[in-house]
Amino acid sequence: MFLDDLDELDQKIVKLLIHNARMSYSDIGQEIGISRVAVRARVQTLEQKGIIEEYTTIINPQKISGAISCYFEIETLPNTLKEVISILEKNDIITQIYRVTGKSKLHVHAVASSNEEMETLLNETIDKLPGVVECSCNTIFSRIKDIKGLRL
Repeated sequence: MFLDDLDELDQKIVKLLIHNARMSYSDIGQEIGISRVAVRARVQTLEQKGIIEEYTTIINPQKISGAISCYFEIETLPNTLKEVISILEKNDIITQIYRVTGKSKLHVHAVASSNEEMETLLNETIDKLPGVVECSCNTIFSRIKDIKGLRL
């Protein structure tokens, strides 16, 4: 299991926070049988170790603005990969960049406010990337299952 390196109390804390990141230290303490102060100390240690990276609210832009979401598979020449990553990282429309195995070297997710904005991303950024061997794009019509982070 992913949490085997954590003691039993830390495992319980992490599982509760995965289920509800807004759960109070008092409620966690009551649930697992330790004080609020002890929970706080353990959570801070988990944060300092980088086990807990962040707490966030995830907004589905398609529900409020009709945004368009696309995944790009980008294969680059080896000597231009770092430059391509640097260009993509600077673009606010691009939300995720993954280095992957297989034919494509990069898996890139972008969310634009409209078809026009996505087309601008394609014309002004994606099409101009150096050393691109191949690029494919898939438009996302709907979310069926979308898990954020680690699920236990």
